[in-house]
Amino acid sequence: MGNPAAQQDPVTIGDDRTIDQAVEAAHIPSLVLALIHLTGDESLLDRVPRPVYDFFGDGQGAIPAAVQAAVRAEAASALKAWRDGRPPAPLPGPAVIRRMMDFIAGADIPERYVPFLLEELAIGGGAPRAAAPAIAVPAAVKAAFPVAVIGAGMSGILAAIELQQAGIPYVIIEKNGDFGGTWHENSYPGCRVDTQNHLYSYSFENNHDWPQFYSDRSVLHAYFRRTAAKYDLGRFTRFRTTVETADYDEGRGRWRLGLRPPDGGAEVIEAAAVISAVGQLNQPRYPEIAGRETFRGPAFHSARWDHSVDLAGKRVAVIGSGASAFQFVPEIAPAAGHLTLFQRSAPWLGPTPDYHENVPAGMQWLLEHMPCYQSWYRFFLFWLMTDGILDAVRIDPEWQGGPQSVSALNEDLRQALSGYIAMQVEDETLRAKVTPAYPPGGKRMLRDNGTWLGALKRGNVTVEDGRIARITPAGIELADGRHVEADVIVYGTGFHASDFLRTLKVRGRGGLDLHQAWAGDARAYLGITMPGFPNFFTVYGPNTNIVVNGSIIFFSECAVRYILGAVKLMLEGGWRAVEVKPAVHDAFNDRVDAANRLMAWGAPQVSSWYKNATGRVGQNWPFALVDYWNATRTPDPEDYILTR
Repeated sequence: MGNPAAQQDPVTIGDDRTIDQAVEAAHIPSLVLALIHLTGDESLLDRVPRPVYDFFGDGQGAIPAAVQAAVRAEAASALKAWRDGRPPAPLPGPAVIRRMMDFIAGADIPERYVPFLLEELAIGGGAPRAAAPAIAVPAAVKAAFPVAVIGAGMSGILAAIELQQAGIPYVIIEKNGDFGGTWHENSYPGCRVDTQNHLYSYSFENNHDWPQFYSDRSVLHAYFRRTAAKYDLGRFTRFRTTVETADYDEGRGRWRLGLRPPDGGAEVIEAAAVISAVGQLNQPRYPEIAGRETFRGPAFHSARWDHSVDLAGKRVAVIGSGASAFQFVPEIAPAAGHLTLFQRSAPWLGPTPDYHENVPAGMQWLLEHMPCYQSWYRFFLFWLMTDGILDAVRIDPEWQGGPQSVSALNEDLRQALSGYIAMQVEDETLRAKVTPAYPPGGKRMLRDNGTWLGALKRGNVTVEDGRIARITPAGIELADGRHVEADVIVYGTGFHASDFLRTLKVRGRGGLDLHQAWAGDARAYLGITMPGFPNFFTVYGPNTNIVVNGSIIFFSECAVRYILGAVKLMLEGGWRAVEVKPAVHDAFNDRVDAANRLMAWGAPQVSSWYKNATGRVGQNWPFALVDYWNATRTPDPEDYILTR
């Protein structure tokens, strides 16, 4: 956000009552640090106890109520003085900023995280994480290096913005008729983000007026459409156009993309490089259950919600209890005549009281007006979701506590989360069904404020955890012979996430077929690039997913910065192509595999979509976020075969 010394117009800031109400809605640790920026009073770091964050805590770091009240009073006084003309204090020095970081984290941050977190903090004029590197070549050289971006979702928008700012020509090719990716395609009831919105946003496009802490699909879709419009990306986007093939012409150093435009014809375009931003969660996966095609009522996947089907009074069968079902079941259950949830495994629930809560107007005011408040609040969220829980989901090879946990820390977490479920469910039969039998961290934990279990406790809802034998014309038959009649079936069964680029045929150097090379086990160096495929890059590629730490936007920003670094390497060095060395690629994947085997999601007793058809964890990043940040700072020429 730069130096906060610029004075704002008092008329636009608000009266005393506005300020008093704003500080009442504040996150106190963030308010303390923003107050230091206003007043220069570093003694606050000694006068206010360091926050203590707990999984079931109050969100304020357990700072005593009297101290919170005193901080609010000081902040209100300082804000009124600033409004009336007193300038903020000079930016604190590096040593004080370092103390402030430890304070808001509630921990002594390891030194190796500091440069990484300072970039996230972005105080003092530092460039945002995603800022495109300057490419020092003539405009004509850039003009001769067109890039094709496949997909106009979160990552595609990001890639286009960074290419545009670097002066590299590009075209976005998008199969849908609008920007937004998953937020355009998914419209099921209750669809919303499960990462706090003030973190689930581009580092260079913060939004201060999120209506809720975890906003719904329409708000997210509007954010990405608005960002695309701000950078005028529509002028360079071909909507309702599908990329069917990508073939590398080694002699010319160009990719030839076979397109299917809206008129259904065929077209070929060329690009010097390709960035695939097609995502993972957009190809619905239907379960392989006998008789599925025989059901005579409406049946649809949650990602292709049929809004023409009225569920009121109907017998609704929902197959699947993952993230999508977790959101739509509480929305549709009240209207259904009866809803039966067919569950293979229950999700772990992460206590999130504000999951459906509106952001108070006072909080929005602070984010918009108080110098540095939004920077420290985002920093707090980022650290909270960074790596603090990683140790609790790491396998202890010496653990003898049984298959439901993977270490003593993991067992403590399991006990706490099981207790949280037990507090909500008195019925022992239902409690047994909704308490997971796998270790916490084996699958993504879902944000919970009581809505999910509240829905499952309804009198018109039944949870079935037995195996489904077949689907019949009239409903679903279980392996024990019971038949559940249904008028409508909704499949909440996820996506073909591990089948990367499944809609696209890619042939690289020497005609090498990407899918044949992967053989059902997609791998990439840093999740970005593969041997045999020069100048072909993927964002949100293999092993860049997260389970317990971070925001996927962080990974995409790191990946896009790295890709722009590769473009810089080529153009400034006069290279036509970069291709990762097989030994570098293989060594990286060996390290990833070894680390994933030591995480809860890699435990042999855990079955999830994180594991591909070979049983390998092909989705997840098993290391700290700082390690991905460091690895993607800039490409190392020694990692690549460079071609003139």
